[in-house]
Order: sequence, then structure tokens, then C-alpha cells
Amino acid sequence: MSNLHKDIIFLHAPSVYDFRKKPIFYGPVSDVIPSSPVFEMYPVGFMTISSHLEAAGFRTRIVNVAVRMLQSDSFDAEELIRKLDADVFAIDLHWMPHAHGALELAKVVKRHHPEAKVEFGGLTSSYFYDELIRRPEVDLVMRGDTTEEPTVKLMETLQKGGDLSQVPNLVWKDESGGIHDNGLTFSLESLDSVRFDYGTMIKNVLRNMDIKGALPWFGWDRLPLTSVFTVRGCSINCAECGGSHYANGTVVCRKKPAFRSPEKLAEDMDLIQSYLDTPIFIVGDLRQAGNSYAERFLKECRERRIKNHVVVELFNGAGPDYFTQIDRSLEGGWSIEFSPDSHDEKVRSALGKGYTNEAIERTIPSAFDCGCSRFDLFYMNGLPFQDRESALDSARAAKKLWASVKRDDGLFIYNAPFAPFVDPGSRIFENPEEWGYTLRARTLEEHRRLLDNPSWKHVLSYETKWMSRDDVAEISYDAALELAACEHGAGRISDDVYRQRIERTETARDLMHRIDEIMLIADPEEREARLWETKDEGTRMMNSTIANKKDLDWDAGSIWSNGPRVALGLAKSFFRH
Repeated sequence: MSNLHKDIIFLHAPSVYDFRKKPIFYGPVSDVIPSSPVFEMYPVGFMTISSHLEAAGFRTRIVNVAVRMLQSDSFDAEELIRKLDADVFAIDLHWMPHAHGALELAKVVKRHHPEAKVEFGGLTSSYFYDELIRRPEVDLVMRGDTTEEPTVKLMETLQKGGDLSQVPNLVWKDESGGIHDNGLTFSLESLDSVRFDYGTMIKNVLRNMDIKGALPWFGWDRLPLTSVFTVRGCSINCAECGGSHYANGTVVCRKKPAFRSPEKLAEDMDLIQSYLDTPIFIVGDLRQAGNSYAERFLKECRERRIKNHVVVELFNGAGPDYFTQIDRSLEGGWSIEFSPDSHDEKVRSALGKGYTNEAIERTIPSAFDCGCSRFDLFYMNGLPFQDRESALDSARAAKKLWASVKRDDGLFIYNAPFAPFVDPGSRIFENPEEWGYTLRARTLEEHRRLLDNPSWKHVLSYETKWMSRDDVAEISYDAALELAACEHGAGRISDDVYRQRIERTETARDLMHRIDEIMLIADPEEREARLWETKDEGTRMMNSTIANKKDLDWDAGSIWSNGPRVALGLAKSFFRH
């Protein structure tokens, strides 16, 4: 067996395959996340599942096909797939924006490796498992949100020729094409047994000599950001969220959140800082499992002397007592991420976020008074009970928030559309009429087709009683202009930056309108030719359409500057094992 052979290779697809060969205007759908609108960030499950498999003796590899496509127009994804050699190709369909790329990538794998198994996993896969398994390019679907151990069981069964009906959470086809569903029976009640080890990713890169293909997202090597997870599942019930308490019950049959103990969480961070001097994002509000959880965690951080910068998430307001604890526990400084979604209390209450504007307005200055380095706040357009004025009021609220802190305090406020899709399993997706929504896609295939549209507005899967698709798009640009004016008025951006932001936003709006007109052309050849005339401009505006995406960057050295620390961390990991 060749050294190139792997037992399982994890593949991450772009949102649309192959986006380089299509005229696409992505718009602002990813302006407020680290990855591009290609959504090239692979899920952390790649790392954790790979860690468990490696510990069980299996050979794994992670290949981020989306990143490789972004890195070079000449990169041939099909040729790469042809050269790979594995018994199983595992493709994530975690969030719905990958519905097109993941399925098309599976077809490529089957074309070149008909004897290999193609496996799907992730939240979206768990929701659409029945539709997925009926596709000819799919052999296996692993349901659930803690599938590390079931995947080890799957690989052991495949390798030994055992009975797949004994693998929990698995949906599979037998040799004759018959479909079997083993049921969703495995779900961890605690995350303490899950391996969150960035060393696995580093070793994977060294073993396969492929740093380009293993990057979590495009540019991660220059500005790395790591993460640790407090929880899988959620106790909060945000109506639009596919990771909410309700959605977890619907999609992965999780009745309550599974937390990682504060001690293990701090250990994860200590492990990261042994490899990398990079910011660490803590996913999930530390107080979600109770104030004692946060206190135990921060005590552990003090004892372990966590020196990396730490990004803390808030699900509601907080005050000086909490922030003071954070400040004295994290030696490398700390920042905050907070997503109220709307400054309109009626909208926010409908979503399931019960705190007041007063709580938001107290939280921000309190954080900076206690030593916070930066505070990111996020609003969205296209929400229940939100009309044009409500959306613009969220942008206007930034004026008061910026006035509440010092001019050099790092308060960043973002406003973006709720796009492109309503998450499957969320309360809005399951009962759209109750929330005033009309959905344009219900099945996986319908979402896949929407993604093949040339403009982000035409990809949107919903309209509301208060906003049509046109309204969501137009108001997103209007809110961006309002927010830029507030930021300029607060003295936070220069005249030149303000002018550039306005010009870019209006250029993006104009391009959207031009594509709308082109879509009305009846002749398909002429329509396609005209769309291709917009390709270069659409590509140029892939990032920072209505916001300055560089604001999202965290101050950190590149992974290359971390070389000596990586080497020392790997040496320590050898002795740990």
C-alpha cells in the first residue's frame, strides 16, 4: 500500500463548485465572518474526528479544496481528487451554503474513485439525511453533533468487513443499493472525551507536506485565529439559528447542551498556546452553564497563565464584576463578540433575545472600563417584524454606542443581511408562516439550485411580510451607508475611508441592479454573455462589499513566525502521548 494512501480523507468544498468558472456577484453575505463568500472555512469537526481516528490508528488527511481554488485560478480540483487515494472520502455539509459545492465535489470523487465510500456529515447533512442518501454519489451519512466515536466505529467496521448496522447514527447503502437507517442513538452528554488538539492539524500538514490544502480558511496562515468550544448544542432559542436549542432537538435530537468542563476548556487553551501565539476564540457564552462555570474556567486560566489573546462571546449583557474577573484572568488581553442582531427591542424579543437596549448600552462602556481591547457588535437585516425603518434604526443606534466610549476604544459595529438561507431546523424554517416568512427553498436540491444564481439577491431563500427580497437587498445597502455616516461622524474613519466606503457600497448596489436587468434577457446565450461581462467586477468585490473586512482581523503573527513554538509544542506532545 502506498504512503499516499489514507484510510479517510476529509474534503471541504466551496459554496459553489466551480465558482471560478461562473459569473457570480456574492454581495455582502460574508462581510462579517473570517472566510470569503466561498465559505472556505471547514468545521472544527474535521480536526476532532481526525484526532480520534489518528489515536485509533487510522491514517487521515484534511484537504480544503475551497482554499486551494481561492489560492490559484490554475488549480485543477478534479486532478487533485483523481490523485488522492483513500477508502473513505468524508465531505462536510455542516451549513446550508455548501449545498452546491459539497454535492458536486461528491460527484467528482465518485467519478474517479467509484470503489471508495463517500460519506457526508454535519448539521445540514443530519437534517437532510434521507434526501442525501438517495443521491447516487452518496454512500454514507453520519448524523449527529458528536460523531467522533461513531466515525471510529464506522472505520473499524469497514476495515474489518463487519456489520454496518451496528454503527450508531449511520445511514448507509448496502451492496445492492438498499438504504438502512441505524437511528440517531449516540449523543455525548459531556464534551470532555472529545479531542480538541491543534497538534493533530499541524502533524497532518507535516506528514502530507500540504500546508495549502490544510488551511482552515484562506489567509489563515498570515492571520491565524484558533478556537475552543464550551458546548455543543445551546440553551438559547434564537428563532433564526440552526444551532439553537430548538434546532438541536429537531436536527440532532439533542435535548440539552453538552458542555466541556471548565478545566478541560482551559487545558485546550494551554495546549493551543504551546503551539501558537495566536488569538483564541471561545465559542459559546461562558455563563451559559452558570456563573460558577465561568468562575472555575477563569480560575484555571489564571493558574495555567493563558498568555494568548482571548476572544469571549456574550449572549446577553454583562457588567463590571464579570469583566473584572476576565481581565485579571487572561494575561494576553481579551476582546468581546456580541450579536444583538437588532437594536429594535420588538425584533430582538421575537428572535428570543430578551435583554434590553439599556443592557447593551451599559455593557459596552463597562467592558472597556475593565480592560477590553476590542468589542465587535453585529446587526442583521431581514428579521421578523423588521421593516426598513427598524433596520435603519439599528444602524443609527451605532451613533449612541460610539458616543458611550472613548474615541480610541476598539468598538466595531457591523450591519449585514441575514443571508443567504434560513437555517434548516430553526424555528423560522420549521414554521415560516408563524414568523411572517415565505421560503423559496425547502429541500436540499432546491437550495442547491438557488446557489447557482449569479447574484446574492437571487440566492436568498426567503422573503418576509415586512421585506421582499428586493427590500432585504436594498435596505442592506441603505443601512451600510447609514452606519458609515455614523462611523464617520463619530470620528472613527477618515474622510477618505468614508468616501471609499460609500463609493464601494453604491458600486455594489449598481452591479446588483445591472445583474437584475441582465436576468430579464430572454435569450439564454445573450444573457450568459452579458453576465460574464460582470465577472471581474463581481470577483473584485468578493470581500468588504459594504463593510471593511480588515476590521475583523486580529493582531497576530503569521504561523511562520510561530515556527520555534510549533517545534517545541510538537516535542512536548510526543512526551504527553
